[in-house]
Formats: sequence, structure tokens, C-alpha cells
Amino acid sequence: MGTRDVILDAAAKVVAEQGLVNATTRQIARAAGFTEAALYKHFTNKADLLLAVVRERSPGFTEFARALRGGGELVDDLTAVARAAIDFYRSGFPMLASMFADPDTLTAYKEELRKHGVGPHKVNEAVAGYLRAQREAGRVRPDADVYAAAGLLLGACFQHAFLHHMSAPGQRDDEEAASGFARTVLESLA
Repeated sequence: MGTRDVILDAAAKVVAEQGLVNATTRQIARAAGFTEAALYKHFTNKADLLLAVVRERSPGFTEFARALRGGGELVDDLTAVARAAIDFYRSGFPMLASMFADPDTLTAYKEELRKHGVGPHKVNEAVAGYLRAQREAGRVRPDADVYAAAGLLLGACFQHAFLHHMSAPGQRDDEEAASGFARTVLESLA
């Protein structure tokens, strides 16, 4: 494992334990077994490091990208997308939510997103792109609003992940929720 990977693993661990606002580059460097200078050889600033943690150490992100490749039945593909989105939102929620408590960190993070051409809207665009391809293949009705459908699916997944963190009683399990969200969205597209 290279230095960059060790730093990313340490950053993910420190942020999970301390919260985003309380996690310092000094703590991350110490947890990684390096100096702070080593962090800055791989990342331009703390926000750049945190963006890399979200992109490379979020368990749902890889599954989400894999699910968008499709190839199966539309309902199965959308269920896989929903399942991956729930995992992604759930794992990222503590870190991303704490970012809103510190305006300076939020501003720096948003600047890093812009600089790298990424952000939360890209997830919606990816799902809309997948649905657009399905529409062109004749699997979705021609007048379907694929961007709205993507927002509905991902919004439901986001709320499900949020309610998990709020310990909402009687909440459906992830598989049931993902399947239900996918079927409901698909009904609006057929």
C-alpha cells in the first residue's frame, strides 16, 4: 500500500472518530504515521484530502458506479442503483453533514468540488444519463422526464439513509426500501 492510500485510510478513520470539523491534518498525519508535510505532497489542502476520502473510501461509490453499467432487467438495475446510493449516502452522511457546521470548511470543500468538476449533482446526472440510454433503447417511455426520475430515486435513498441516522422506528430494511423505490420510479417511466 502506497503513502497516499495509507493517508486516505487514516483520514477516513480519523473523520469517522472525530467528525469532520474536529479532524485535523495533524491527527490524520499522526494516524497515518507520517508528518503533515507528507499529506501535502499528495493533497493540496484538507478539502482536497476529504474529497479524495469521499470518492475513494466510500463503500457505496464503487457499487453505485458498477450498478449504472446496467445490462439486466431495468427494475433490477434501478434496485442496484438504489441499494448503492443508500450505502453511499449512509456512509458519507456523518462526514458531509458535519461540514455544514463549519462554513469555512464547506466553502473550501465546494471549491475543491468545482475545481475537480465533481459534486452531488453528478450522481443525479449519472442516473439520468443511464435512464436516457434506457429511453433511447425503448425501455422507458419517450416522454419520460429522466432527470426528475433520477432525483426522485436518489432523494428517496438520501432520506432513507438520513432516517437511519435518526433511528427512525419501524424503518424498512435497505433491500426492501431500494426495491420499493426502484419499482415506484419505474412505474412513472413505463
